[in-house]
Amino acid sequence: MKEAISVLVVDDHAMVRQMLTNRLDEEPDITVVAGVGTADDAVTEAVRLEPSIVLMDIDMPGMLCFDAARTIGTQCPDTRIVFLSAFFHDRYIEQAMAVHAWGYITKSEPEDAVVEAIRRVSTGVAYFSPEVQARIVVDAQGAKLAHPQRSRVSTLSERELEVLRYIARGLTKKGIARTMHLSVNTVNRHTANIMAKLDIHDRVELARFAIREGLAEA
Repeated sequence: MKEAISVLVVDDHAMVRQMLTNRLDEEPDITVVAGVGTADDAVTEAVRLEPSIVLMDIDMPGMLCFDAARTIGTQCPDTRIVFLSAFFHDRYIEQAMAVHAWGYITKSEPEDAVVEAIRRVSTGVAYFSPEVQARIVVDAQGAKLAHPQRSRVSTLSERELEVLRYIARGLTKKGIARTMHLSVNTVNRHTANIMAKLDIHDRVELARFAIREGLAEA
């Protein structure tokens, strides 16, 4: 008998977590091995359980889901990430592509779409909701935005963008270092690079800029 597809469900809303778990457990070929409410716990449980798929909400408190996805990808190379979100901004899609997500499902889709996505991804076929699919192209280098943004934010590296998101959330440098598992000196260096690239040299103004750009949302 074929082994069931193991899924770790990650969403900060307990009701959504339970709903997804109940729906997935109805399928004979899918098993939910755990449900957690933060990206930090997602990393811990993914390393412990090594599920086939991590189904993860994008907008959660604490560690950024994209940071968690990158860590899971490094420590659990056989685990595939599928994002679930009510939002499908270009910046979210771009970040999902950057961490090599296998799927991006919008919450406007029916529950059956989640089941279909998990089955496809488990066989090595990526799944993107129609709204997301319309914004990306797939070539020899993989999936990417069809029309990438050319704003000041686009000049930042992935790591710098993550630091800026945490700044937008109001974390201190020590808090950012602890969350990202970096030294404070490294966070200071990233912050200095961000300020130089954006030509913003005040932390409060930097946070305001990030909030205006929507970077506090995920």
